[in-house]
Formats: sequence, C-alpha cells, structure tokens
Amino acid sequence: MTNQKTLSSGAGRFDISTAGLHILAMTLMLMDHLWATLLPAQEWLTCAGRLAYPIFAFMAVEGYFHTRSFQKYALRMLVFAVLSEVPFNLMCGGTWFYPVHQNVIWTLLMGLLGVHLLETVRRNQNPALFAAAAVGVILAGAVLGTLCMVDYYAVGVLTVLVFYFFRGRAWWCLAGQLLALYWLNVEMLGGLMYPVQLFGASFEICQQGFALLALVPIWLYRGRQGYHSRWFQYFCYAFYPVHMLVLALALQFLNR
Repeated sequence: MTNQKTLSSGAGRFDISTAGLHILAMTLMLMDHLWATLLPAQEWLTCAGRLAYPIFAFMAVEGYFHTRSFQKYALRMLVFAVLSEVPFNLMCGGTWFYPVHQNVIWTLLMGLLGVHLLETVRRNQNPALFAAAAVGVILAGAVLGTLCMVDYYAVGVLTVLVFYFFRGRAWWCLAGQLLALYWLNVEMLGGLMYPVQLFGASFEICQQGFALLALVPIWLYRGRQGYHSRWFQYFCYAFYPVHMLVLALALQFLNR
C-alpha cells in the first residue's frame, strides 16, 4: 500500500485537495439528483453526475487509511446512512418507506467493511490467506450489494474495493483503476447509449461510461488535505440527507 509520504510527493504540481474532491463530488451528485427530481429534461446533468460515485468511493478508501479510528469512522457512516434513508426514500420513491433501494452510504459502508477485513488479514503477512480473503470479500460484496439493493448494487461495493486493491500512483495502479472502472460501469452496468458520428465513423458512447472521467480529478489528488474543520466534516455528511430532503419536498410542492 502507498503511504502518505508517497502520495504527497507531487508537491509543487497542480493538484486537488481532499476538501476540493468533497466539494466537487457533492456538486456532481446534486446535479444528478436535480435531473432525477426537478429537471428531468436536462440529461446532461445526469451525465455529469456519473462522476460523483467513483470520487466518493475513492475518498472513502482514503478516509479509511487516514482515520485514527475505523470504529468511529464506520459508526459515523452508519448514523448518517440511517438518517439518510427517509430523505432517500422520499426522493427516489416518493414515500417514507421504499425497501427496494437503499441509499449510497450503505454501499460505501459495505465496501469499507470489506477493506477493513482485508487489512486485518493482510497484517498476518500470509499472501495465500490474503488472496483467499480477497476472493471471498469480492464475492460477498457483490452478492450482498445486490441482495440488499444498495445504491449501485454490486458495482458500487466493488468500486470501493477497486480503489483499495489499486491504491497508489504506480502506473499499474492507475491502469488497474481505469480498466476495472470500465468493466464495472460499461460492461456490467451499461445503460443508455448515445450515438456519435466523428470523422465519418459511427459509434456509441455509454452514459454510465462517463464515470471513468472521475479518474481525472482522482489522479490529480496527491494527498493534500486542504481546508479541514469539524464543521466542514459534518457539513459534508449532512449535505447528503439534507439536499435530498429539500429536493423531495420541492418536487412534492410542484406536483400539487
């Protein structure tokens, strides 16, 4: 695994801080949710929104390696996952109880529990045991993500694991992130295709494939924290349930 010193070795170059990634991801998520609620005709909003989840998944893994207490980190995510469920249900299903889809914090938490298990096994310095655990966590994450119907299902949990297995700035880590995200988003999720003609050639672009563009700001991150305070930390957590509740209430008001 790459340590903080290595991640920060690009001092003096243009980069994006942790705070910057948080703000960017929240903005992209808001754009996607605006499309899903108040502005369904503005399809470019959801195309931009495809970039949000990979950034959140990446930051969740980085947060794991920089937190002083995983128990407190996981508990904080659990609390906000519970608090976000009703706003998520109202926004996605128009009702307080919507059991067929769970909010994205559950997805991130599932992935992080897998990361924690793998890190616990890795400390034993037994490569064979770690390889077996990795296969088990990947399979369990995919199955549980699907059965629990968390946001992005199996792909969401596996995305977190991708940023764990390919954490670092070595060329093979960056290539692994690119290839894995392509497989997860284009091959597994697929979805809406846009026909494109360029220089006389016709081809299609997968809407979910825009998620790969999230690697641009992710690769510009070099370990710099940027602005940090307790209120900003909780603002980032609270933004998720609060903005969904506001959008859900606005949509209900407009539909009266």
